[in-house]
Amino acid sequence: MPPDESSVLVEGPWRHRDVTAGGLRFHVAEAGPADGPLVLLLHGFPEFWWSWRHQLTAFAEAGFHAVAPDLRGYGATDKPPRGYDAYTLSADVAGLVRALGARDAHLVGHDWGGYLAWATATLHPRVVNRLSVLAIPHPTRMRQEVLKAGAQARASSYISGFQVPRVPERRLVTGGLVGELMRRWAGPGFPDLETEARCTEALQIPAAAHCALEYYRWSVRSLTRPSGLRYYRLLEPGVQVPVLHLHGALDACILRSTVEGSEQWARAGYALQVVDGVGHFLHEEAPDRVTAALLAHAGA
Repeated sequence: MPPDESSVLVEGPWRHRDVTAGGLRFHVAEAGPADGPLVLLLHGFPEFWWSWRHQLTAFAEAGFHAVAPDLRGYGATDKPPRGYDAYTLSADVAGLVRALGARDAHLVGHDWGGYLAWATATLHPRVVNRLSVLAIPHPTRMRQEVLKAGAQARASSYISGFQVPRVPERRLVTGGLVGELMRRWAGPGFPDLETEARCTEALQIPAAAHCALEYYRWSVRSLTRPSGLRYYRLLEPGVQVPVLHLHGALDACILRSTVEGSEQWARAGYALQVVDGVGHFLHEEAPDRVTAALLAHAGA
């Protein structure tokens, strides 16, 4: 039998609970004082909240209220049939900040979580006080590079395979695709056996693999649809809070040349730091170096 949602409730120095935002139930793992400044940690594909285990504890020890949710469709969070467009997903993030009782938050996002962090900071600026993004450019920059049909388009060719019905879901659940992609995108030695097993198991929860792939399917649909073009126009004003941009030097999923150029959408300060020796999952591959940079940006 496939695992149920309890499989992602990993025990540790954090608390698990459900939070309701925008009519959905979100599972979150949290640590630190509930009245501390909120840091919202947004995971990417093909992971879940557990990817932030190192940063959860570090932010908590520094006095922050650190919260790592399972995004819509992932882990122990609700899995509705719709709502996987970036506009709706960014509203999820803004709703979570309010549901957690905070006026605003420091958003920290990796991969898809970083994409949504960029979008939330632009579309819902009142709920964001600073931004840290890992391994993802500004959404408009990503669109530009993919449409050029150059190096980034080749690096992102796996997305074409994700548009096929049912087959990629089956490979994520039973065919070893999780580990294959992580090894392809990461630096040497990642993932370890536990990380690959936990991420695979989280995607084996019924409907989780399908929902995770819907992010990619809607991103492709948005490239030419009127609603998608309107979304990119709404992102043009840029981000009005300080931005820290971290990128792994060996990232084979998102190229450094794609990341560079994102500063044009950062209106209140921007710093790009390239972390040597690691790839796409830099917050897990080099947790001490990445965590130190994140804490410094948070003012800890």
